[in-house]
Amino acid sequence: MELRFYDEPGEFLDVAGYYLGEQPVLSTVMASVASRVRDQRDAGVPWPEDVPCWFAAFVDAGAVIAAAMRTAPFGDYPAYLMPMSDDAAVLLARTLLGRDEPVLGANGALPAVQVFCEEMASATDKQARVGQHTRLFELRELKEPAEVPGHLRSATVDEQDIVAAWYDAFMVDADEQAGRPSGSSPHEAVAPDEMRRRIESGQVFVWEVDGAPVHVTAATLPAFGVSRVGPVYTPKEHRGHGYASRAVYEVSKRLLEDGTRACLFTDQANPTSNKIYEALGYERLVDMANLRVE
Repeated sequence: MELRFYDEPGEFLDVAGYYLGEQPVLSTVMASVASRVRDQRDAGVPWPEDVPCWFAAFVDAGAVIAAAMRTAPFGDYPAYLMPMSDDAAVLLARTLLGRDEPVLGANGALPAVQVFCEEMASATDKQARVGQHTRLFELRELKEPAEVPGHLRSATVDEQDIVAAWYDAFMVDADEQAGRPSGSSPHEAVAPDEMRRRIESGQVFVWEVDGAPVHVTAATLPAFGVSRVGPVYTPKEHRGHGYASRAVYEVSKRLLEDGTRACLFTDQANPTSNKIYEALGYERLVDMANLRVE
């Protein structure tokens, strides 16, 4: 088994595209991030100098059998791991340590992230702990929820400030609802230019009632025919009206009508959101986690 690193996402996609395309829902994060970074670089948008950016492919007998990346622009810049053998996870950790790049956290598939972080912890005299258990769902048969007042529409650039504030509040409230300390789940603070690009490209939707937005749901641009729904956020003062269920339904319906498969991640510590998505026809695919080495 050979471990190859790529600084250019386009080169990585050329090598690992077939592997990612064979399992497009499971690879949704890696495929969408690699595609986005490639497209932005092609458009002249620079990557932040202080944020690591690499993609890794595990190659055996000429075929890619696993992949990882480090692109997260938050916290200690955790890695992201696709499902892989214990040997592959250990190889990745030891290779990074060997090039003096301790990575103090990882998100992605279990048990790979657990094995990777435990190897990192052992080598750095630290401990690995789970920060958040997540679950990947795929939409199978869309089920319509009850109708609610208002309607879904694309967000506008004029609403960028409120959308950005709701993005920031999303993880804070998620920690609160799960009983975790506020801010214990590191997350991406979307830069203003990136938020504007997402709005202009039609990735961000709001639910509007009486002329005012009361909820936001987003969806990634498709990668290998799959789009990932999220974040899904309703401010506290507007909860309890079914806006989230209806918005996710409407966004999911649009994806299906465009011939795109839909998936999303949930926080396993939030049974309410899990129940909502299952009621819409999303089915559990795989359990994941984010871990820290501290």
